[in-house]
Parts: sequence; C-alpha cells; structure tokens
Amino acid sequence: MLYSKEDKDLGMDRKITRRDFLNGVAITVGAAAISSRAFAQGAPDPARLTGLRGQYEGVQSVMHAVRDGTFRLEPGSVRPTKERYDLVVVGAGISGLAAAFHYRQLSPGAKVLLLDPLDDFGGHAKRNEFRVGGRTLIGYGGSQSMQTPSYFSPAVNKLLADIGIEPKKFEGYYDGEWFDKRGLGEGMFFAREVFGSNQLVRVGEKAADWVPKTPLNPKAKQDLIRLLDNPPDYLEGLSRAEKFERLSRITYKEFLLETVKADPQLVTIFQSSTEPYFGVGIDATTCLDAWANHNPGFDGMDLGEKIYKTMSPSGRLARTDPDDYIYHFPDGNAGIARALVRRLIPRALKGRSMEDLVTQRVDYAQLDVPNRPVRLRLGATVVRVRHLGDPATAQEVEVTYVGKGGLQSVRAGHVILACWHKVIPYITDELPAEQVEALKDQVKVPLLYTNVAIRNWRAFDRLKIGNFSAPGTFFANDVGIDFPVSMGAYRFAQRPDEPVLLHLGKVMTSPGKPSREQALEGRRRLQTLSFRDLERTIRDLLGRALSGGGFDPARDIAAITVNRWAHGYAYEYMRPWDAFWPDGPLPIETARRKWGRVAIANSDSGAYAYAHSAIDQGVRAVRELVYVRPDAPAYAKFPGPPPEKLEFIE
Repeated sequence: MLYSKEDKDLGMDRKITRRDFLNGVAITVGAAAISSRAFAQGAPDPARLTGLRGQYEGVQSVMHAVRDGTFRLEPGSVRPTKERYDLVVVGAGISGLAAAFHYRQLSPGAKVLLLDPLDDFGGHAKRNEFRVGGRTLIGYGGSQSMQTPSYFSPAVNKLLADIGIEPKKFEGYYDGEWFDKRGLGEGMFFAREVFGSNQLVRVGEKAADWVPKTPLNPKAKQDLIRLLDNPPDYLEGLSRAEKFERLSRITYKEFLLETVKADPQLVTIFQSSTEPYFGVGIDATTCLDAWANHNPGFDGMDLGEKIYKTMSPSGRLARTDPDDYIYHFPDGNAGIARALVRRLIPRALKGRSMEDLVTQRVDYAQLDVPNRPVRLRLGATVVRVRHLGDPATAQEVEVTYVGKGGLQSVRAGHVILACWHKVIPYITDELPAEQVEALKDQVKVPLLYTNVAIRNWRAFDRLKIGNFSAPGTFFANDVGIDFPVSMGAYRFAQRPDEPVLLHLGKVMTSPGKPSREQALEGRRRLQTLSFRDLERTIRDLLGRALSGGGFDPARDIAAITVNRWAHGYAYEYMRPWDAFWPDGPLPIETARRKWGRVAIANSDSGAYAYAHSAIDQGVRAVRELVYVRPDAPAYAKFPGPPPEKLEFIE
C-alpha cells in the first residue's frame, strides 16, 4: 500500500495492533480470520487476541437473509440435536445472562442453554485488551458503567450481591482524585476547519477566564461567557410550570438561537453535548432534557433542583443523582457479564472476588460442555422460535439456529428472547400484529467506542488536561484518558511515562432529522466507514490537539481498537418525537408481552440503555415464566400474578 507523506507523518504506515469490531464481531482489516470453532478448542479469548480478526461466517449474513426473506427453512433441512432444556435464552448479553441466573435461582437444578451469534458473551458489554510496554491495559468497548446504584431496584441489588459484586467497593477501586492530584483538567480543541485555527484551550471554572483565549468571534465569546457565568432568566414572566411546559416543546438548539439569540458558533460548541446521554444532538433534544443534562443557560430561571424525574419505564432520574460516576470495572460492564458467567459456569472462569474478575482468563472450552447444567453456545444465530402446538397449551418450544454444525434445533420448556426487539418478528410468526408493530418501534442508537493505546501520557501532563472536546469534528464530545480504576493485581498508570488507554466516543447522528430517522441514517453511515479513514481521523485529531504537549501520533500510538455498534444502545423515548411520552401508553408495554412459554428480556424492553435496566428486564421475564412461591424473599415476590409493568424506583 502506498502512503502519502502526510499519512507517514501521522503513522499510518506503522505496524501496530489494529482491531475493528462491528456489533461486537471482529471484521477483517487486512489479516486472516479466526473462526468461532477455534474458541471451542481453547484459543485465547476474544478480548486478548492480538493482530486482526475476521468476521466468522454467518454472524450477520444469516439474520440479514432472514430479514430480507432469502433464508429458507426447507422441510428436512433442520437437524434436531435431541437436546432438551428447561430454559433456552436467545442472547448472552447482560439481560440474557441475568435471566439465566435468576431462572436457576427460582428453579434450582434447571438445565439452561444460552445461544448467541457473537464470538463472545456480554453483548454490548465488550472487553478490549492491549499489551503495551510489558503492561496489560484493559478497556471497555461498549456498556460503560453502573450508573446511580442508589436508585437500583431491589432485584438488581440482590442479583449483583448474589454474583459477588459490591458497588460500594468501587469507592476504593476508583481513584477519584487521580486527575486533580496531577492538575489535569478539561480542554476544548478548536479545529482549523471549523473555527479557522487549531487551538487547544484549558477550560476553567469561570468562562471569562478562558473563553477570551478561544478563536471564537467576538459576539460568540460574549454570548458564551454570559451563558456559562451569569445567565439571566430567559423566560422571565412565566411561572415555573409554564417554563417547564415551554422547555419541553423547544429544542436546545432553538433555545440558543431564538430565545438566547446567541451566535451560531454556540450551536457548534454544544451540538454534540447531549449525544452520550440521549443519543441525539441539541437539534433533537428538548430544553427540558438539556437542562437535565446540565447544559448551561438555565441557572437564572428558578427551575428548582429538588425533584426532576423523567418518567421512563425504568425510572430514569435526572438532576437528582446522588452518586459519583465511579462504578466502573476496567472493562466496563463486561465485569458484570463475567461475574454472571462465573456463577453460571464456574469452570469457565475461576476465582471468587471482584478483583479476580479483572485478571482471570475465561476458558472458552468450558462454556458449552455436554451434560453440564448450564451451557453457553457462541456463534449460534437463532432463526426460528415456535411452540410445538398451540402456544396456550404447548409444553415445549422449538428453537432453531445456525451454528458451526449447520442448521440445528433444540427444545425447551421455556424460552426467553434477550435479543433486539426488531429481530423478534423475524424469528417467530406467533405474535399478533399489534405486538409486532410495537416491537418494530424500538430502534438502536448507532455509536463508536474506540480505544487507543498510547505509550505514555506525557503530552497530557505537559498540557495539564485529562480529556478534551473537539466541537465540530468527528470525535466532538469525548476524547480522554480512561477511568483511573485499580483492582487487585490490575493497577492503573501512575506516572506520565506509563502507557494508558484513550477513549474516543462517537454517536452517529444526522442533525436536522427526527430521532429515529437519525438512528437509521447513522447506522448506514457507520457501516460504510472504513477502518483506514477512522484511523486517519484519530491520528490527525490527537496529533493536532496534543501537539503543544509534544504528542507524535506516529511514535506514541501503540494500538487502536474500534468497536462499531451499528445496532447500539436501546432507544429512549423523548420529546418532541414521541407523542405518547411521558404519559403513555408506551410501545414497550405491548412489545414485551409474554406468550405461551416465551418471554422477552432485553434493554429494549425498558427503552433504557443501562445495565441495571437490562438486569431488571431479565428478572421480569423470568418471573413471568416461573411461579414465585408465597414464602419467597421479598425481593422475589409479586403481590399476585406477575404484572405487565414492574414498579421500579419511586
């Protein structure tokens, strides 16, 4: 391959570890593929593999063929395995794993099979590993942290305790003073193509101290300082209730331009600020939600701070969060997935403590062993789920999947579908039209989670920043040193000459369109991005933003892993696009209805893209299938038959 001088200066020609994951599956970036069969033979786990990995056959093509109507289940084409389980779980993400675990709690001795099309368990809870300078670096490639444990439901708290996770211990694992002790603050990078010059500015507490140093035009500087330091009551004359009503009907972009009458450069500054929480930028986020996101401009309005609750199905709260954002394994919520697998299949992952979860290796050969009570079968794409008889009276469900043995089927007393909502209508024809439409309502927010291993963080130390935003660029909102978490034998970097991971996040949005259309368009764009272009973008951004600290992208970058989630996080309802929100009825209440011996569990079921919601939905699905004894512990009881809607946090 020929490289230009600019590419060579960026290090595009350097031999480093490059990995590209699409929906959790490694895709080829110039190296030979490793098949899923290798994992059953004891190969290293997916997070640890170096070099490049290819997408094994059938992971996406099978389901796409089912969707497109080109996949045919001909008579005699399915080979029955003669396997029969009490429960089959379709999907081995956190929700599916939690469902399997809770099912066995309520039905001790039950035989359970989990089926998943990927080459690893955990779903969006993805673990990335690197080896740099003799040190192992562990990062998260998807589901990030346990947010706000104070608001977890009793079911979530009980399940976490039962698998050996004590959130309070993160108060010791997470070094909350790591950045402050080193004088590392936040920065904002103004790119030449957006603002006319390349300039990194350290963001201070008072806007008047740092905004004048930016290349913003004079009016934008004045407007930004006022918005941040001393905003007036932009809705003066309205009551608090009237203000809430007004803020719920206009977007934050409209607020900046039409109410604040700010310079358009402020729209560029804040456009991506709401993406990590809401999956869309300020063009599609209401002012009420932007206020909940702590966007500036509302301090003068007397909106109150005490009670603001967006009544989501999982009790999402905003502006009342009592917890620091510290509940994070080095590999993110992959730590939860690993803890669940350890309890379900002890021989696959040894150890007993939270610290062991970080450093112990998974023995993938132990996941799917005959005659074990719990089996986890990777590389298995389910294509059909049907009751053997009338769903109202049938005693068994047949699950057909494509795996390394071809087209096969197993039977189960119960089935839990812990896969995406949109997949379900393609794998069963037993649902009423109303439920099918409700399932199709849930879309996935596409996003990129990129980990860049650098040989040292001296440039950050010299610049005295730990992270920065880059308004108007591709990675506009989230570039910085990873969470400073040390657990057991795994220790986070202490000195500037030690290697660290940088995390770069990107939600694929299409500003100007309704939120669901943005998700669909973002998915199309994400799937067409080449790894080469992404790598060039990463190297160019880091090289320009950190040049003042002596950062050289050709010399200092040791590895890049891109986790591309075309089918990313669950869509959360929001104004103004969802007319039923927040009063209801909500599509998920119809979509997640059980039928016969089949229940649905996934983060889509809660319209809430968080690990504790995935657990709650897994528990709900199990309880819809399994009778809970009247003398069961309080956390496991319902006052009567399982309700359609769980009561979560009040």
